[in-house]
Amino acid sequence: MHPRKRFVVELPSHHLVLGERTLIMGILNVTPDSFSDGGRHYRYRDAISRGLQLEDEGADIIDVGGESTRPPFLSSLPADEEARRVVPVIEKLKRRVRIPLSVDTFKASVARLSISVGAEVINDISALRLDPDMAEVAASSGGALILMHSRGGPGTMHHMPMTADCLRTVIQSLKRSIKKALAAGVRKSRLIIDPGLGFSKTADESINLLKNLPSLSRLNLPIAIGASRKSFLGKLLAAPVEDRLLGSVGSAAVASLQGAHIIRVHDVRATLQVLRVCDAVRFGSLPKEKR
Repeated sequence: MHPRKRFVVELPSHHLVLGERTLIMGILNVTPDSFSDGGRHYRYRDAISRGLQLEDEGADIIDVGGESTRPPFLSSLPADEEARRVVPVIEKLKRRVRIPLSVDTFKASVARLSISVGAEVINDISALRLDPDMAEVAASSGGALILMHSRGGPGTMHHMPMTADCLRTVIQSLKRSIKKALAAGVRKSRLIIDPGLGFSKTADESINLLKNLPSLSRLNLPIAIGASRKSFLGKLLAAPVEDRLLGSVGSAAVASLQGAHIIRVHDVRATLQVLRVCDAVRFGSLPKEKR
């Protein structure tokens, strides 16, 4: 079990204490083509209902995404359509939930509009690579920025060849993204890193990243992990997406014990039970309650 450093990430209306217990980021896909839920929350009312449910089940953050980046991810959604999907949902949930909201986007214009209606976290799967304006938007937002490692862009992201040393590639790329964020004025205390399991990585590379997750702690930033229902679990378990719950919560347990601070998941209630056990083992006592 790897040691886990404590961080406090200050948001405009919340503060996230990271390290005392493993936080859960609940996934809210407002898309018609999500790999995981088949567009069940695409309609506005369904999205709001699901967001409220995620909070009720124990999520600490709700991550709202309007564009599916599932394989093969051949082209990017126009920014105005993505904003049309996510902005009204964030605006409504901001008035009805007590936990912070995140926008899952790599487009600066979508992030800017989402922040204007209440989002306090930007979850950028490109770690500032795909939109030159994202760093400035993140700096001016006053919120947190999750830098997720990936390679390539729409059309190539899920078809990149293996690297000679995936862990080294991830660390070096995240260092460049961190440098870019700091240069734009994003405070280091608002940065979170994510190795990007399943993004431009083979199943073996994703599993090896989980195994070597403690190596990311050398970057001295909180670590977020998203393994929930991903294709590398499908390959490992020979299971379709709807049968990956146990693999997903197992991955969450591994990530938590390896030092991850935030776990991004679809199945909040089941993951919460597993993470409470992990945190109790880590600290030798019952985990701290939500603040």
